Amino acid sequence: MKALVFDAYGTLFDVFSVTALCDRLFPGFGNELAQRWRAKQLQYTLLRSLMGRYRDFWGLTEDALVHSAKSLQLDLTASSRAELMESYLHLVAFPDVKLGLEQLRALGLRLAILSNGTNRMLSAVVERAGIRDLLDAIISVDYVKIFKPSPHVYRLTMVHLNADGSETGFVSANNWDIHGARSAGLKTFWIQRSAGEAPEELGYPATYVVSAITELVGWL
Repeated sequence: MKALVFDAYGTLFDVFSVTALCDRLFPGFGNELAQRWRAKQLQYTLLRSLMGRYRDFWGLTEDALVHSAKSLQLDLTASSRAELMESYLHLVAFPDVKLGLEQLRALGLRLAILSNGTNRMLSAVVERAGIRDLLDAIISVDYVKIFKPSPHVYRLTMVHLNADGSETGFVSANNWDIHGARSAGLKTFWIQRSAGEAPEELGYPATYVVSAITELVGWL
């Protein structure tokens, strides 16, 4: 194993750290708005990929927010819309992220992020988490203009890290993402953050299952 590539949203960064702001702006609706926003965001990545109509993740995330607010009949003003979008540049990293990456870096592995996010979005959360110096590359789907789980996305890891699939591990807390990466030929590590979460039935299960990034060093 020469390299490990990490998903960003839900794996390194908590997409539901926006919930407190959602609730401050829309009291009593914070959790529901955050949940719908994330679900619609993922749905739009799949729909746009199938439609062949790419829109970058920033624009798509805003579209998902607008739809979610409308579905809850919330008055999303221009200022609240801008504030919620800005919160995506300040997502909180999970507690195991920095230590886990430091441990893996000490093994001599090349580390990277492979994400649906734009370079601007990813750079912002990486800098906030203080992990930029632990990463060799930040790879956005903007290079191929299609979203995960397209195999074109996962093949970007081999190009950017100069390592083939047998030498590259892919790490994600999103199980559908794990199936996509393994289908594309990568070894996969599923971060099962919730013990009760059932894996997807897509035919390409994780090579390994762990509960935190800090457990990866034990496997490697």
